[in-house]
Order: sequence, then structure tokens, then C-alpha cells
Amino acid sequence: MAMSQESAELVGLKALTWMAGNDELLPVFLGATGASEADMRSGLSDPAFLGALLDFIMMDDIWVTAFCDAQGLGYAQPMMARMSLPGGGQVHWT
Repeated sequence: MAMSQESAELVGLKALTWMAGNDELLPVFLGATGASEADMRSGLSDPAFLGALLDFIMMDDIWVTAFCDAQGLGYAQPMMARMSLPGGGQVHWT
């Protein structure tokens, strides 16, 4: 089931808010991506940044579960949102 761009961006914004308040995971995200807190603020209006943030969260099932539980989302929502943001389409290798 496809998600609209607007709904996907909303999930991404929820992910950004959740990440900003996560004192343990935020430094890991910033260190792994090279992003700064200023980049996070400017990422509020950047669908590609929100997609990259969702990619990061989806690297670990524990992070997905914690994010979804905190935001009241179904566990498939981050992946659905990611697929609707820039760079999130299915890759066709042939």
C-alpha cells in the first residue's frame, strides 16, 4: 500500500522529533552521518533528509520498535514512508 508524500513527510518529521529527543541515539546518528544539529533543523523541510533519517532508524529493529512505540505508529510505517520519499523507490537490478 502506497503512502502519500505528505503522509511520508509527517512520519519523517515524527522520526526527526523522536531522534532529537533521544539522548543515546542522537550522537550515534550525528556521528554516523556527519550531520550537525543545524543540519537537522534544516532537514525539517527536506524530504531527502527525512528519508535518510528513516534509513538510519531502519538499520536496527530495536530502533524501529522504539520509534514506532513512542509515536504510536505501526511497525511498517517507517518503511512505507521511506518508499514514498526521494530515493526510497524499489531498486530494479535488471
